Amino acid sequence: MGGVASVWRRGMAERQLDLFTHGETRAGDRRSWGPSSCDILSQPGPRATALGDDALIEAIPDAGLTDASALAAEAARRRLSAAVPALERLCRRFVGFGADRAIPEQVAAVTALAGIGGPVARHSLAGLIATRVVQGPGLVPAMAAARQLGVDLPADLALILLRHDDSRIRADACGCVRATPGILAALYELMADTEAEVRCAAACALGRFGRPEARAPLAGLLRDRPTGVVIEAIVAVADEACIILLGRIARTVPELAEAARDALEGIEHPRAAQILAASMRSDAIRSDALR
Repeated sequence: MGGVASVWRRGMAERQLDLFTHGETRAGDRRSWGPSSCDILSQPGPRATALGDDALIEAIPDAGLTDASALAAEAARRRLSAAVPALERLCRRFVGFGADRAIPEQVAAVTALAGIGGPVARHSLAGLIATRVVQGPGLVPAMAAARQLGVDLPADLALILLRHDDSRIRADACGCVRATPGILAALYELMADTEAEVRCAAACALGRFGRPEARAPLAGLLRDRPTGVVIEAIVAVADEACIILLGRIARTVPELAEAARDALEGIEHPRAAQILAASMRSDAIRSDALR
């Protein structure tokens, strides 16, 4: 299991030692690797694909700057849930750092967690954020990953992030909250945020919580800038005008048609059922015409 991964780590160690030898060549060390090991380590990051699952996981926690991104990306590509603890360890190596700049290894790790997905990755990322392992500029990719995974953050931390100076973090935090009184109050405030992205995210969160105050801004977004997220958020607060907008999207926006139909199916209103049925008939007619 550890053969190739051990070679990988030895290669990283040699590169680190080379920083202190001013470029001197240690021929004896190189001979001890053997040609196959040198071949692996002399390749760029994408050689992570040469490792088996176990060796890949073993190599992640101690990966250096050069290799961490490739290893983490490969774990995400394979959807390796077993790699989650290793990615978390990679992140925790840099606890206390990153206040002024994002740590590339941490960025690679949190991005990979989002790519792997599932409850284990979600729980891991929630812990990394809640314990401030990731901080400063590194919070931007971490919160983007958290929103993608549907992380539920503790209310006290969520309130801090909803008021963060960085609008990207405020927006992503809207997707990582529960409907407590304090959170709802903060979301209402954010519907008047200076940034459109934050206003949209706050309205979507309130819509998912079934708050009628979100209906008007969501209807505007549905009309002018429809997205799958907006469509999903409006289901719990949709009125007849929203239902008509969803029907129009189902007819005229092919990439959002399925999401619009799913939304119509989830709305308990007679008009929604009528528009959904009409949309399905229209699709059937088009399909028959193409045969």
